[in-house]
Amino acid sequence: MSGIHHVTAIAGKAQRNFDFYTRTLGLRFVKRTVNFDDPGTYHFYYGDEAGQPGTILTFFPWEHAAPGRGGVGQTHQTAFRVPVSSLGWWTHRLTEKGVAYEPLEKRFGESVLAFTDPDGMSLSLVGVPGAETEAGWSQGGVPAEHAIRGFHGVTLLLDSAAKTGAILTDVLGYKEAAREGSIIRYKATAALGGYVDIYEAKGFMTGRQGRGSVHHIAFRAADDAEQAAMAKKLIEKHGMHPTEQLDRNYFRSIYFREPGGVLFEIATDQPGFAVDEPVETLGQQLKLPKFLEPHRADIEKVLPSLESETV
Repeated sequence: MSGIHHVTAIAGKAQRNFDFYTRTLGLRFVKRTVNFDDPGTYHFYYGDEAGQPGTILTFFPWEHAAPGRGGVGQTHQTAFRVPVSSLGWWTHRLTEKGVAYEPLEKRFGESVLAFTDPDGMSLSLVGVPGAETEAGWSQGGVPAEHAIRGFHGVTLLLDSAAKTGAILTDVLGYKEAAREGSIIRYKATAALGGYVDIYEAKGFMTGRQGRGSVHHIAFRAADDAEQAAMAKKLIEKHGMHPTEQLDRNYFRSIYFREPGGVLFEIATDQPGFAVDEPVETLGQQLKLPKFLEPHRADIEKVLPSLESETV
């Protein structure tokens, strides 16, 4: 099943990031671990109850990171799915929580409520017909009937859409679905994380990654064999140079920078987030990969303290 596996972004203060995504948006804190390549930094995962692919937003909280700048070669916006009937409730909640948001607008016939997180990351809630029939996580202060159901998709701001669109359709399982002005919409088979919109902005200022920026977007591969076939196609048909497979404990990944400049990942659905702790207690303890476990005491000394109660 094709679609987005997860989105990874850069945050500032760890506690502020945790509070916003669990207490304001009501997402589940699925995993508390570290950046495997920079173990003095947390890696937070937020999602639905079980951390399904297509629901996971992750962060590297680098407290002293400079602010990012939006522009070409960056992810312009990350969108979540909610029931259509919940948009009024969410407008009230954002107002109550002091979150800046834009007036409700229509995109491709859907109602969209755009806002920003405390680090300036561009987000939106998209009203999706039928989402009310899906299970919602309700233990983060948001009632189950209004809960975020996972990703709707992402919008990329690119100088040109053609080569990126070819990879989306030929390798990642998307199909062009619609056009609206300068935006081209691509649709996958998965309901969660099923859309990638490319906003073509030729000649626009180049973006700069930093606090509030998306670091990379991960797309789904069912297993190692499908991932290997996708890598082969990237090399042979699109001239890309994906990395070797890296084990991220909860999925196995390859990375490449797509022609528009955005870092893409292809991540396996397996083994999932319950590989090292039960679903019932996800996110409660700091989890480290085996190669970092001998350094736990030193790692815990440098990580900022986190008050992780969600109520």
